Amino acid sequence: MKKFLSNQKGFTLIEILVVVIIVAILAAIAVPVYLRYVEQARSTEAQSALSGIKTAYQVYRQTYGSTENYSIEDAMKDAQLGDATTKNWTFEVVGNPPKKFIATSTADFSGGEGLQVFYDVKESKFHGYGIDSYTDDQSNNENQ
Repeated sequence: MKKFLSNQKGFTLIEILVVVIIVAILAAIAVPVYLRYVEQARSTEAQSALSGIKTAYQVYRQTYGSTENYSIEDAMKDAQLGDATTKNWTFEVVGNPPKKFIATSTADFSGGEGLQVFYDVKESKFHGYGIDSYTDDQSNNENQ
């Protein structure tokens, strides 16, 4: 009987617990990094669309001297935004000449509704979802 027990091979419970703990620690580090990466990728669509709209406004202003009679719909048409982009985001422009370009996610957006990405002309910088904030997946709130 003693010979039978000494030939058994396998892992002890302690060894298995150590491996499980190590995997849990690695997952706790990797999941937030992955979620941040996904947010950044999702916000890229809005950033690209806002850049196109901003360029359309700049071209119109240089051509006609003002953006007074130029609407966001005209800019979206001139920027040639795709159907998926216009389905996922709504756009608005603040000021004349524009001071801020804003994209707000719709219910069709996979990241959730009401998330904003905006371009501040004065700072020449993008802000908002996936750029300078992260989403707390527990409460679905954005934190800075």
